[in-house]
Amino acid sequence: MQIKWYGHAAFRLRPQDGPTVITDPYTPEGVGYAPIRDPADLVLISSDDDDAHCRADLISGEPEVLNALEVARAGGTAEAAGLRVQAIEAAEWDHHPEHAVPGQNGMYRWEMDGISFAHMGDVGNPLTTAQQQFFEGVDVLFALAGGYLTIELPDLMDMIRRVRPKFVIPMHFRTLTYRPRNTLWIESFLNHFEDENVDFACAHEVDIRKGDIPDATRVLVIDYVR
Repeated sequence: MQIKWYGHAAFRLRPQDGPTVITDPYTPEGVGYAPIRDPADLVLISSDDDDAHCRADLISGEPEVLNALEVARAGGTAEAAGLRVQAIEAAEWDHHPEHAVPGQNGMYRWEMDGISFAHMGDVGNPLTTAQQQFFEGVDVLFALAGGYLTIELPDLMDMIRRVRPKFVIPMHFRTLTYRPRNTLWIESFLNHFEDENVDFACAHEVDIRKGDIPDATRVLVIDYVR
């Protein structure tokens, strides 16, 4: 399984067996990250009205598209490109400066190469009991680690300690490219973990196999595509 981080909440997952998946593609001009030039078989988006999370139209390869919010509202499970995806509804930050009413979005999970993945979409508030339970048993969690505009770090850490994902891959934090004034740098998130439980890939692509999944939670920091 190859995982590539483009920046913000956008990843590409290319399994040994199954469709290539891209999550929450963005508008490059809006977030500052490079255009996503890779094709995909399936694009998963957390909503259809947020240009930082929904630009499936910019992905080449004529992919199938699943909107996690629609999946959540239609029973919580859907299939596309041979992949079964589960989703649960969530809301943006109540005080989002660009939206008078918090936008609704979906958090979603799926499995490939025997590894279970979960993506937090664009949730902005403490998770309900049902939302926390949604992440139980996940191997790899793509976690919103920037605080401002999304879930606050103490609330995120409450979920991580309860659910205990095996790998936590942070996303949506402040970088030299994406720099909203109040969004936190990655150090704020990493301060919640012991140094020996944090790995740095120093690359925008990593390979993970089922046998690499640790017994206890570790953080894996990936660089973004330049």
